[in-house]
Amino acid sequence: MLDIEQWVEKKANRLVLKTKKNTGVVILLSLIFSFVVPFSMLYYLDPGLFEKTWIGRTFYLFFLWLVILEIILDWEKLQKGKLQKVGSLRTIAFIAVLLLPTVYMVVANYGGLNLMIENLGKQNNMEDHYAKLMRLPVEYLVFAAAFGLMVLLAYGRSGLLDFSTSVFFLGVIGTLYAIDTLYPGNRFTPFQMLVPATANLAASVLNWMGYQTVFLRSAMEGVPRLAVLNTNVGIVAFDIAWPCSGIESLLIYTVVILLFLKKSGIPLWQKTAYFAIGASVTYILNVLRIVTIFLIKIGRGDWQTFHDYYGLLYSVSWIISYPLIIVGSQALWRKIRNRKSGRKDLVLTS
Repeated sequence: MLDIEQWVEKKANRLVLKTKKNTGVVILLSLIFSFVVPFSMLYYLDPGLFEKTWIGRTFYLFFLWLVILEIILDWEKLQKGKLQKVGSLRTIAFIAVLLLPTVYMVVANYGGLNLMIENLGKQNNMEDHYAKLMRLPVEYLVFAAAFGLMVLLAYGRSGLLDFSTSVFFLGVIGTLYAIDTLYPGNRFTPFQMLVPATANLAASVLNWMGYQTVFLRSAMEGVPRLAVLNTNVGIVAFDIAWPCSGIESLLIYTVVILLFLKKSGIPLWQKTAYFAIGASVTYILNVLRIVTIFLIKIGRGDWQTFHDYYGLLYSVSWIISYPLIIVGSQALWRKIRNRKSGRKDLVLTS
């Protein structure tokens, strides 16, 4: 009888230890699936918004990628969280916050919250189109706040640093959407400062390709209209406002890369070099995006789809991939340095 009791106790202790050991994995998976569910439901309701990178929901997919990347980079550290007891108040609060994105999605889309946001915008003299779009920046900001709260409950303040890139990514996208919705076109003048330089660079590239470009007067004050003259479809012209000038790409890049570099142990001079190189590539890719829009229109292609979806993927794909490039380059550099030091030691011993 005693042997059976000891065996049961031994098995129970092993089960407890195994459960504690896998708690970190369960927490990390719950962080991901707390957004997979509402994102899937939102896709079911309006798949078209997941095909737009500007004032759309495509960035949710990049957010999930960032979360997975941060988990991979800090895997060992994230195994130790603040949630040790299943019945603790902190654990109960964490579980409740996990449901918050789904609850918000249901209330917003089925409980009339989106309609209330739209009516509030109209009451503040917003155009109907932009008043309806206000639901998206609010949605992004709510999701950013919910994810930050999840991380805070699960890992404390240090967790906010570990997941700072993904939290701020959602927050920056939501803020940019809010600015463009509240100040549509060129009304937010501080962001217009970069537009002339971007437009001129795009014109230079098109001229180098053999096209004749001119700047025309736009219906929107302060917004340059770039036109290509010698095409088979006549004059092709587009207004270039701040969302098209590279401001949004550079802001997203700055937040993502600075937070990533802050968490890394890379020397300051290397951080500065990495930041400058990445910013230059981000800006150049945005210029190429504008050039590509002109080329698609000249070739009678679907330039609108490219403008709304694929265009911004130029910059965002680079921004999301750049941290991996940095990690890879650092690993390669360490390997080369270790090989050189090994050769020096071999020379000295011989």
